[in-house]
This record gives sequence, C-alpha cells and structure tokens, in this order.
Amino acid sequence: MKNYESEATTFIRDFLKKHPEVVDKQREARTTWWDRPQDFKERERLQAAKVPKKGYEYY
Repeated sequence: MKNYESEATTFIRDFLKKHPEVVDKQREARTTWWDRPQDFKERERLQAAKVPKKGYEYY
C-alpha cells in the first residue's frame, strides 16, 4: 500500500502538469480572499459592538 495513489490524486497531478497556470490562479485567488492585512483595532471595535444572543429563541 506504500506506493498506492488514488485516481483523484493521479488526476490532479496530471492536470497540474498539463496546466501549470492553474497554480498561479490559485495563488492569486488566495491573495484576493485570504491574505489581507488585518486591522486589529477595527476587529476589536466590531467584537465589542456585538449584542449577546439569548439562550433559546423561538422562530
């Protein structure tokens, strides 16, 4: 089982070999959505403004 590689893994490796531009697009998308500078003062302000939820709510 050491040398076993699933079909999904094989597909992804082959796909990325054929389409290396996808990796660059992934990095670009990551910087767009995840790697952003954090504003800790703004985050503290937002956390302080939250209204506590009731223990049980009927809808």
